[in-house]
Amino acid sequence: MSISTTSQTSSNVNTQTQRLTAAISAMILGACLVYFAGFSHIDAVHNAAHDTRHSSAFPCH
Repeated sequence: MSISTTSQTSSNVNTQTQRLTAAISAMILGACLVYFAGFSHIDAVHNAAHDTRHSSAFPCH
């Protein structure tokens, strides 16, 4: 009985660790995409990001 409790606790810790890792990875990827699109010297990339912000009613200026 103690073995299944230990493996269940270990499983919960792994699940929480995986969720935290996924959340942090998503935030880093999102920040990189926003930084790239916002400060890009390529007009097409910057304008596409700008138009997307406007189409989703997000104020940007």
